[in-house]
Amino acid sequence: MNILITGCNGQLGNEMQLLEKLHPEYRYFNTDVAELDITNSEAIERFVTDNAIDGIVNCAAYTAVDKAEENQDFCQVLNADAPGYLAAAIEKRGGWMIQISTDYVFDGTNHKPYVETDPVCPNSTYGRTKLAGEQAVMLNCKNAMVIRTAWLYSTFGNNFVKTMIRLGKEKQELGVIFDQIGTPTYARDLAVAIFAAISKGVVSGIYHFSNEGVISWYDFTKAIHRIAGIDTCKVRPLHTEEYPTPAARPHYSVLDKTKIKQTFGIEVPYWETSLKECIEKL
Repeated sequence: MNILITGCNGQLGNEMQLLEKLHPEYRYFNTDVAELDITNSEAIERFVTDNAIDGIVNCAAYTAVDKAEENQDFCQVLNADAPGYLAAAIEKRGGWMIQISTDYVFDGTNHKPYVETDPVCPNSTYGRTKLAGEQAVMLNCKNAMVIRTAWLYSTFGNNFVKTMIRLGKEKQELGVIFDQIGTPTYARDLAVAIFAAISKGVVSGIYHFSNEGVISWYDFTKAIHRIAGIDTCKVRPLHTEEYPTPAARPHYSVLDKTKIKQTFGIEVPYWETSLKECIEKL
């Protein structure tokens, strides 16, 4: 099986590449913008045909949530149009696709974990374009999975964990939002779940994946500092309105993972277990 992985230089793309060694039964085509421009439908068709691609994992996205409000056109192209092009190209070969999406398709007003059938209501450009990407993939490829995730971090790239470690060492005091609740996702764990789906056979539909448990950004920061051995920085809780941003954030974005666990027999680690693993690697 020939598998195309897009966005290979990102957090999830890098984790996917590390796990490829554990699955030598497949042949991988790891691409980023230099190898394949996924905003070009003709380039995608050529690549998929020439390399006899059987499946696509699309890890590429415009993820700068606040900058997306200024760059709405490009965000639309990368997050909505491009996944549709990928899906249409792989459908012609009778293949499958896994599209990575986000908790931002919800407005965050729930009081219990979101299930896949809950009504979507994005309130940011990032959320709207990612939702449009989900719809384009499901429309253009019969055998497609959408996996929504949240609060992604890893040892690669820029992310909240690495930023909080850096700021914790640089500053004596730090303010972090306490009234936004969710669950962190270690990109390594998401990559493991993706490979489980590939190995068992893609089952089309929408799925949710994050680590287990529930936490605020404030508590997450306190845990990061504790595990990283940072005790010289005082972390104080902030209300969302004390830290205004161009894009609205969901206040509650806990995802229910029952469907993906039952469909593919996946065991999901607790968020703190995975955080410790990541910080040890850092």
